[in-house]
Amino acid sequence: MKRFLRNCLLILLLLVTCAGGYIVWQGHEKAQEITAEVSLEQAAQRAMAAADYTPPDRIPETLKEATVAIEDRRFYEHQGLDIIGLLRAAASQFLPDMVRSGGSTIGQQTVKNLYGLFEPTLEIKVAEVFLASQLNDLYTKDEILALYMNIINYGDGHIGITNAARGYFGVEPAGLSQSQCVILAGIPNSPANLQLSNHYEAARNREQLILQAMVREEYISREQADAIWNEPVFLQQSGGAAFFCDIPADAGQVDPDFSLQQGLRDGKVSKGTRQAVQWMG
Repeated sequence: MKRFLRNCLLILLLLVTCAGGYIVWQGHEKAQEITAEVSLEQAAQRAMAAADYTPPDRIPETLKEATVAIEDRRFYEHQGLDIIGLLRAAASQFLPDMVRSGGSTIGQQTVKNLYGLFEPTLEIKVAEVFLASQLNDLYTKDEILALYMNIINYGDGHIGITNAARGYFGVEPAGLSQSQCVILAGIPNSPANLQLSNHYEAARNREQLILQAMVREEYISREQADAIWNEPVFLQQSGGAAFFCDIPADAGQVDPDFSLQQGLRDGKVSKGTRQAVQWMG
């Protein structure tokens, strides 16, 4: 009986290994198919040649740190695939106390957006890993991070950090405040549900998570996180209208349970300054 069970386990292991190998082979073939007409380097260079492309040295460090902290905390350590992050993402789907996250690295998200690989198939996911690894061979981490931020969706029709900075705040990326950097870093996770025109409260709640992640990764101190949270955020809208979104009136500390609506109900947010419409000349 023991021999029978052992043989069954060996056969099962062999089948799993063969199936895994086949999936990897399919992903490799798909990666070659994707880059057959336009190589990865050509696709990246086209994006970098865009008139509104912002190079790494013109992107604020706070935006880089906030993005890495919330999207890919081991970005500077792995070569395109984060095994630990993948396992954590899988666990977050079943453990209610964990913040849900995806397993894709910044490199994978970059190649996905370069080639429009939005079909959620296993074959595509494996192809993304091969392409992300190739991307790491072609460019530095800072160049990959800048490329990602120049092609990612920041909601409200703003593709890329230049359009987002101009569209939301009326500035170039280099002119973004720390609070603006952090709130923008959270939007690509779900642009339709975090865009600032109609989901500002949700974006601010995610900003809390990002600040906590930045403290955890030691990019900033708790005191710096509180200071960033207490910075006002200005939103520029078409037609010249701008919304001033205020902070809690008591200038409290970063609190994962705080929400704008709750603050308003509790009297912690001033109605007069929370969303006062101003006109920009």
